[in-house]
Amino acid sequence: MFTNAGTSSFTTFLSRVAPEMLPGRRPLPPGMAADLAPHATTIVAISAVGGVVMAGDRRATMGNLIAQRDIEKVHPADAYSLVGIAGTAGIGIELMRLFQVELEHYEKIEGAMLSLDGKANRLASMIRGNLGAAMQGLAVIPLFAGFDLAASDPATAGRIFSFDVTGGPYGETGYDAIGSGSLFAKSALKKRYRAGISLDEAVRLAVEALYDAADDDTATGGPDLTRRIYPVVMTASADGTHRLTDAETATIAEAVVAARMENPGG
Repeated sequence: MFTNAGTSSFTTFLSRVAPEMLPGRRPLPPGMAADLAPHATTIVAISAVGGVVMAGDRRATMGNLIAQRDIEKVHPADAYSLVGIAGTAGIGIELMRLFQVELEHYEKIEGAMLSLDGKANRLASMIRGNLGAAMQGLAVIPLFAGFDLAASDPATAGRIFSFDVTGGPYGETGYDAIGSGSLFAKSALKKRYRAGISLDEAVRLAVEALYDAADDDTATGGPDLTRRIYPVVMTASADGTHRLTDAETATIAEAVVAARMENPGG
């Protein structure tokens, strides 16, 4: 069975040979379990000329406690796409890694890369498989974005997809955010975002949106200048995915903090 997978979907293959390894197939005790595991919080994505930017804060919470200060919630899904997670951290990380394998498995079996819409649909089906756990409080909501190689105009090839807990995929225009601080992040982006911004401008907007989210949401972590913990910021363009170095992110985050020192209330 391992030398003849028979399907281009690794998730389908796994459901046949080892279904207990899928996050949504594990039996859970009755009752709500939302407070038993750390939760990842805010992710933002912004489309720009020539690509898309995704950024996530570094805090994970468990109830009123900070479970981890430097968790990484944004990762490359494949060579041209990004995925960020909010919700139950352990299941989210497992789902994200499974999604990475899913895309790599498809490419090896079919000899071609899935379209961006196809990738979003694959991720949607994986979220749907976790619905039982989500109904018991262990929900995971990802944000997916990437560079569409099939786009007629490379300048507008950056696309963003959001999902609901049942796996419904939705194409977003311009920007989107998920997690407990998403309301504040999207409110900040609503005033600052403009169509046609560059990737560099989008990076600055993403860091500012996370700062605003952290300002009003206790579960979202802002730039930690003392410990030098800054948001994870990644881009996807025709050149592939790229993660900003810690030094690059630090420069942007410190500039945002310095600007807010001049106007603390704005």
